Amino acid sequence: MLHNLLNHPPATHDLRPEKQDAKPGTVEKILKAATGGAERRLRSHMAGLEKILPMIERHADLLGGKSDAELKAEATHLGLELRRHGFRDDLVANAFALVREASVRTLGQRHFDVQLMGGWALLKGMIAEMETGEGKTLAATLAAGAAALAGVPVHVLTVNDYLTRRDADEMGPIYRALGLSVGCIVHDVPVNRRRDQYLCDITYCTNKEIVFDYLRDKLTLSEMGGAALRLRVESLYVKDPRQSRLLLRGLYYAITDEADSLLIDESRTPLIISGSVVGREEVNFMRTVMDFAESLESGKDFTIDLKTRQVRIKESGEKKIRELILPPDTQWTGTIRKNEMIRRAVSALHLFDLDKDYLIRDGKVQIIDVFTGRVMPDRSWEQGLQQLIEIKEGCEVTKQQETVAKISYQRFFRRYLHLAGMTGTAREVTGEFWSVYGLPVVRIHTHRPLRRKALPDRIFYNRDKRDGYLLERVRELHAAGQPVLIGTGSVAASEAASRLLASAGLEHKVLNAKNDAEEAEIVALAGGHGAITIATNMAGRGTDIKLSPGIVELGGLHVILTELHEAARIDRQLAGRCARQGDPGSYEAILSLDDSIMEGGKGGLAGLLVRRLLPKGLFFWNLAAKYAIVHVQKETERFHGRMRRDLFKQDVQRKNLMSFSRREE
Repeated sequence: MLHNLLNHPPATHDLRPEKQDAKPGTVEKILKAATGGAERRLRSHMAGLEKILPMIERHADLLGGKSDAELKAEATHLGLELRRHGFRDDLVANAFALVREASVRTLGQRHFDVQLMGGWALLKGMIAEMETGEGKTLAATLAAGAAALAGVPVHVLTVNDYLTRRDADEMGPIYRALGLSVGCIVHDVPVNRRRDQYLCDITYCTNKEIVFDYLRDKLTLSEMGGAALRLRVESLYVKDPRQSRLLLRGLYYAITDEADSLLIDESRTPLIISGSVVGREEVNFMRTVMDFAESLESGKDFTIDLKTRQVRIKESGEKKIRELILPPDTQWTGTIRKNEMIRRAVSALHLFDLDKDYLIRDGKVQIIDVFTGRVMPDRSWEQGLQQLIEIKEGCEVTKQQETVAKISYQRFFRRYLHLAGMTGTAREVTGEFWSVYGLPVVRIHTHRPLRRKALPDRIFYNRDKRDGYLLERVRELHAAGQPVLIGTGSVAASEAASRLLASAGLEHKVLNAKNDAEEAEIVALAGGHGAITIATNMAGRGTDIKLSPGIVELGGLHVILTELHEAARIDRQLAGRCARQGDPGSYEAILSLDDSIMEGGKGGLAGLLVRRLLPKGLFFWNLAAKYAIVHVQKETERFHGRMRRDLFKQDVQRKNLMSFSRREE
């Protein structure tokens, strides 16, 4: 619990606090499996979040007449009380009242009761599920401010640089009014400035940047014989923490915004720091392999399981591989290595698509994050896949890299002494939050009644039919003056939708990974009269689309989903762009049976019926088509869930092996 943080020694030159990996015993595993669900539900239902509200109001009555200087002095005094007595309910209520008063004075925003309850859930170490548009960013200032006043270093983590910088800039005045310092870590902050940012009371940063900085610290520690020795040696000659070679001062308390994205979706991908391999692989070998892979015939020489994204070489393909002659200067020409590289080449050709999985920018291949729709700068695929895709696209081939440090999100976030999160879409993964992180989910009701209207889904046999209806629907809404947000699943799909609207003379804006620098400007205009915005799931998280005057009377923003994503939570996030804070809004799905999620004939028996047997347009056809698409989505969610569980098990096994050999990450 958070109370333990106050009893934990502060970070020094010879100590960087973090929770150690624990290996549960057999009895503990059995007890957790038997009682875990009941305990999670009990903690969620007995959160008692409402009881703090009258206590906050009592403290608030005493703050209104204080000057700004007196308010800061009150915050300083409260910080001492928190250090002395811990996070007692009355002291937390006083802290929340101070934060709310500072918010009113600096931003003109007063926390609603639901935000106060959300902040209390965060401080208690829970996942606060708050409806999209309910002000989670402002709610986080309560928990972050209370913990920072008590001297606990706080990391507020978001999913991308845009949101990190925005939140630090917008919420910073609240903290500074209470005498707290605020830092911000985004991709372009140089390493020599990051230490100062992490020394602030509250630091806003992206999940990727903090994990990489953590790994950099691990590499620094390993240079002189490990963590304990390195820190103790450093303590002898470094008196100012700003002179330390280490960036972080420990993992105390993290508040994760869009927690399902950070803690669940992205946990499938390990974070890796790589270095250039001495004597890199010959490019001629890569080119030979790619040329050979292009000559293989799908179905005859190899098959691809689109569900697991695995390549299986058939007997005829194996025969061709045995006959393949490699360049004479190729190193390590063993059969296993040759076969694996050919499988990766086939994957590069058939499983990774331009403007869906990656884009070309400044002549370089850059990976697109499937869950956020954003480019991941300075990230690359490992084991030669990056170079194979560069050859495929005719780009300059970069040097191969070798892994020098690696950790998963699951393992990293479990090392925080105290962890909490907030999101609008947690209910689908409540069990996973608990089993992996020990975090219960508590549902926070909305401040105002929800006025979001769901219209019936429309499903078409192919994209041409879907696009025809989509165009007519957008024309209809545009003519009425209602703003429209069209959600797509990839950069390529967003550009195809843009061409469709342009052909009909409909003015619109496109938001995707290629123009992410214009995000704030595009979002600011998306709620205007007759505005049409096409976006990938970049517009699905953390962004508020403000409605222009008169739009409420027209029904508010209308969201159209043109395809389902790999997780229903992402679709709910996109639909949640409308009807925020009591405004009206509506959404609908206009789908086709050849969307990307249905590739490879997926859909089971229902998919077979709607493709081959049932006449199109019948009521039963629509039901079967909807069932087929949702079935594939749920199957994909379950598959990804298994991948995350397997990665977690591998992490535990890897830790046990490394502990046995006394190695670091």
